[in-house]
This record gives sequence, structure tokens and C-alpha cells, in this order.
Amino acid sequence: MSDAASGEGIGQPVRRKEDYRFITGNGHYTDDINRPRQTFVYFLRSPHAHARIKSIDTSAAEAAPGVVAVFTGKHVANDGLGGLICGWTVTSKDGTPMKVGPHPILALDTVRYVGDHVAMVVAETLADARAAAELIEVDYEALPATVSLSSCQDGKAPQVHAEAPRNTCFEWELGNKAETEAAFAKADRVVKLDLKNNRLIPNAMEPRAAIGEFDKGTGIYTLHTTSQNPHVARLVLSAFVGVAPEHKLRVIAPDVGGGFGSKIFIYAEETACVWAAAKVGRPIKWTADRSEAFLSDAHGRDHLSHAELALDKDGRFLGLRVKTIANLGAYLSTFSAAVPTYLYGTLLSGQYDLPAIHVEVDGVYTHTAPVDAYRGAGRPEATYLIERIVETAARETGIDPAEIRRRNYVKTFPHQTPVIMNYDAGDYAASLDAALDAIDYKGFPARKAEAARRGMLRGIGFSSYIEACGLAPSAAVGSLGAGVGLWESAEVRVNPTGNIEVLTGSHSHGQGHETTFAQLVASRLGVPLANVEIVHGDTDKVQFGMGTYGSRSGAVGMSAIAKALDKIEAKAKKIAAHLMEAAVEDIVFENGVFTVQGTDKSLAWAELSLAAYTAHGFPSADIEPGLKEGAFYDPTNFTFPAGCHICEVEIDPDTGIVKIAKFVAVDDFGTVINPMIVEGQVHGGLVQGIGQALL
Repeated sequence: MSDAASGEGIGQPVRRKEDYRFITGNGHYTDDINRPRQTFVYFLRSPHAHARIKSIDTSAAEAAPGVVAVFTGKHVANDGLGGLICGWTVTSKDGTPMKVGPHPILALDTVRYVGDHVAMVVAETLADARAAAELIEVDYEALPATVSLSSCQDGKAPQVHAEAPRNTCFEWELGNKAETEAAFAKADRVVKLDLKNNRLIPNAMEPRAAIGEFDKGTGIYTLHTTSQNPHVARLVLSAFVGVAPEHKLRVIAPDVGGGFGSKIFIYAEETACVWAAAKVGRPIKWTADRSEAFLSDAHGRDHLSHAELALDKDGRFLGLRVKTIANLGAYLSTFSAAVPTYLYGTLLSGQYDLPAIHVEVDGVYTHTAPVDAYRGAGRPEATYLIERIVETAARETGIDPAEIRRRNYVKTFPHQTPVIMNYDAGDYAASLDAALDAIDYKGFPARKAEAARRGMLRGIGFSSYIEACGLAPSAAVGSLGAGVGLWESAEVRVNPTGNIEVLTGSHSHGQGHETTFAQLVASRLGVPLANVEIVHGDTDKVQFGMGTYGSRSGAVGMSAIAKALDKIEAKAKKIAAHLMEAAVEDIVFENGVFTVQGTDKSLAWAELSLAAYTAHGFPSADIEPGLKEGAFYDPTNFTFPAGCHICEVEIDPDTGIVKIAKFVAVDDFGTVINPMIVEGQVHGGLVQGIGQALL
């Protein structure tokens, strides 16, 4: 590491490069963009959870002031566009594929949830579009709706899709049922738990937005959108929906103000905007207001589960069986089938040495907003279930909750779980011990007694979590139904002055990639952080990438950059060897300087960068001019960060007011690129988790 990078490289708490423009109002978000001759769109949405559309009269709206066009589902269908897709196919335990109902961009004859898209009004101003939408006359025949997870499969509940009898999309299982039944047969105790994991609505600082544009002269469509993965959006819109050929569609995701999973997916609004832009011959802009976002963003969680844990007489775990009903909402979203299956069932072993696990998940349709990934996406649901049943076991057996966890932790690695995952490393007891010390667990009984004297209730709760990060090996996910590989790409360009551009397929929406990715480059090449520029979010600049979700940017996106840097260094050493008339094997690169081992010959990074482009006297057979390299990285396994969180609360039994007295988080993340950013991520996760628990 160079002196310039010594305080900026890996492991340093560098302030985020992007923060200045954000906190001074100089961010460049989709809603900040305005195009020449731009129009605005307002979507008319269903007020019913389930209804038949008998007729739609748009004549008054079309004649309203400022209106450019009004479109309904028939216009979309007449243009031959396909519906929205789910990019992950789940197979039921009987071997049949999941049952998929149609997901139209604008509803045709039926609406299936409150907020379903009925029509779009394009006008000169948003106010004009909104006013005209009030003039659209829709004759609805309201129908009974299915909203209850407990009864949606009883054969009596109204059908959401004719393609899915009993409203069941799939009946999936994982693990060995026979081995699990055998484990329960020899158990000394069986602990049971019924659990509801409530539905959540994402609420990023920036609502979703889109601007669709069509250039008739070139035939190129451009979509500015609040997306976590613009390349996948382009792929789906071109290959499956049929909006435009892929090479004629540019998707740009500029600064994105938070996503938490909800901006991974391809939605009807952005699809309609880019399609309609060609129909009216003008750019079309849409930005959700907060109420609209609550209706139209994909929701999260919403599980109903029954779990049973088998234990021997010493409180050691023998087996776990789980039956979960997962709400998918009215339509399958882009990755919704994977979230309650492969992102949930595979983590039900937690940190524990569980010899046998069998999990069954029924994915069901209801007349509610679609459900997909929300922060953690399946992994928090698994942790919540396993930790709640472990806590129940501690109470029923009388074993201290810390001790029952310690007794059952995985202790040797690598560890193969019964549900696919192979944990590479960990020391779960160390995290537990650090958390117990930090919260002063031994002093809790005294604090509890003191609270009781004041008439207060004081309690303490544990969560020993494990996460599967670095989503995911392409061969593995492909065999499990994923429609795409989950590698990542990177290109590193060294300019003649020695400045560096990194083009990455990852996408930042608050994670700080412009800082952390640059820290990796600064550490490897010995250059100042200010000399590194991170480019992302534009399909015309970055050839292809898989975006950011599934805690994958560091483990996968940065690994692709590291591979490209390996190639940069290898070529740079060849150039240095040529310039200093030495063997490549004798070139040492350190602190941004190339030296010939055992001599005083040296070449600074900036000198070599310029020489790479002047290319004087290069042996053409061995060294090409320039210094630019690309790489793709496909992980061979997940990474498995883990930790222990302990929360101590005090409750006023008269008012129900809850006060968090102490919260301790001990996390084992391995190599930390930027401790300050990681701490911020942990704080954000804690707040969201506390919010779900209390609200």
C-alpha cells in the first residue's frame, strides 16, 4: 500500500466519497432528470382486491385538458407485449413445475389486488394526468377476495388464478423427511411453535420512478429507472416482455435512494413508460408518491409457520421440521418464488448442529400486493423461526438460553447442513461470549429485580444468526431453478495519466460502492482514492452485470474487480520489465512503484501508465498497447457471516410502552473493507428489525 493510500485502503474507516453530493442536494436521482418535451403519467389503480372489469370508458379523459394519450390493457395486448415474469422456477415435491398465473402490465378483464394497474394517462403535467384519470369510468363487478393464509387453500376460498387450483403455486420441500421422522421418533422432548412473520412494506427514502424515451431516428429506447439491477431489467424487458430488442434498449439507473430489495424487480410502471414513450413519440415520466408506493411496491415476509424441534434428554437438538405457508400475493414478482424456498429453507439450520431437517413450503396466491425480497430476503425469516423455537426450547427445558445455544452450536468446519449449505468457517461461541460480556449477562437478574421493584417488566432476548452472502454460484442456482447466472463482471481501465476507472456490474443504492470499491483499487495499485472512479448503472457503459442484492456486492462484485486487478498488475509488470530491461520475474510492485529486485531501477505508477499508451518499442508479439482488463467472477460457494445479537427491554405493564434498555450486536464478518460503512449497515439493519418487532 502506498503512502497516499495508507489511510484509504482496505480496513480504513474512510468517509464515503459520495456523501458530499448527497447531503448537499447534488445527487442525481431519476426524478431529478427532465427530458425535452417530457410528458407525465398517472396510473389509475383498482380500488378492489378482486373484481371483473366489465367496461372502461376513457373518452372523457382523452378529451380533458393537457391529455396526450390514455392506454388500457387492450392497447398493451394489441401491441403483442408479454406480461411480467418470475425469473426463478420452483418445482413442487411431486415433480410438477410451479403454477404461474398471467401478470399483465395493465389489467385486461380482472383486477387482483388493491392497487392493480387499470389504465395510464399521459399528459402535459402530472396534475393534468391525475385530473383526467378521475374522468375514466370503470364498471367493476366486485368479487369475493382471498386474503387469509390460513384458509386460502381450503378449496372454498375464491380463486386468484385459474391456473393454480386451491390458490397454490407450489408445494416445495427440502431435506430428508425419513431421517427427520426417525430423529423425532427417538426424541426425549419435542418443542412446538406456531409463528406468524408479518407482511412488511418497503419504504426507501426515494420512491420508485421511471422515465421512458424513444428516439425514432435511431430506434433506441432509453429507460431511466430506480433499479438495483439495470442489466437484468433490460434483459427482461427485451427478451420476455418484448418492449425492444436488447441492443436497442438502454437502461440507466443513476443515484438510487435505497432499495432494500424492492427495486430489484421489474414492475409494470417502468415497462409501461418505456413502451408508451414510443406510442406518443415523447418522453414519459412517472414518480410514485408515498401512498402509491405502499400499494404498488412489492411487499416482504408474510409467512405462517408451524415448527417442531426434537431434543434429547441433555437438550441437544436431534431434528427440525417446519411447515410454512408463504404469501406470494396476487402475482409472481421477479424473484418471489426463490425467497420463501431456497433463500429460506436452506438457512433453517442456523448456527446449530442439526442432524436432520425437513421443511415444507406452500407458496400461495392471495388477492394482495405481490410479495418478493425485502432486506435479507428469506434469511431473516429463517433466523426468526429457528431462534424463536430455540428460545421456546430453553424455556420448556429450563436450560439457560445462552447455554442451550452454546451446547448446540456447530463446532467443526467445514460443516455440511441437511439443507444444502456447506459452512466454510466460524466461531459462534466466540461471538456469544463477546455479546454476553458486552451486555453484562451475569448482571441481568439484578437489573430484572430492580425493574420489578419499580413495577416494570424486564426481559432479554437472543439471536444467533447466520447469513448466506455472495448470492450465488451460477451452477448451483441454475440447478435450483434460477433463470440467470449470478456471477459478476468488472472492467478496470487505467488512463494514460494513471487515473483509474472501474466499470462494475454491481449497483450501489446506498452501500457506498464508490468508496469501498475504490479502497480495494487504492490498496492494490497504491494510488490515492481520489484517482479512482467507479462507473455503474448504465447498460451502455457496462456491458453486463447482475446488480446488487443478496449481500453479494463485496463477495462477488469486488472479487470480479480483484480478478481484473490481477490481470492489470500482470500486464503492468510485463511493461515495466520491458522498460527497465529486466525479466518479468524480477519485477516487484509495491506502494505504487515498480522496481527491479536487487537494483535501484524503479518506475512510478504514473510513468508506467503513460508508457502503456505511448507504447514505444513494445514487442508487438508480447505486449499490446494500453492497460485495460476485464474479468467475470463466479463464486464457488456462499460466504457465511454470523454473529450474536442480544436485546434487553423494559415494558411498562400499565401502558405497554417498550423501552430498549440495551442492545448488543457482535458480528463476525471476516475482512472488513470499511468499518464505518459496515457499522452503518448494521445500525440500519437493527433499526429495521426493531421496527418490524415493535410495529
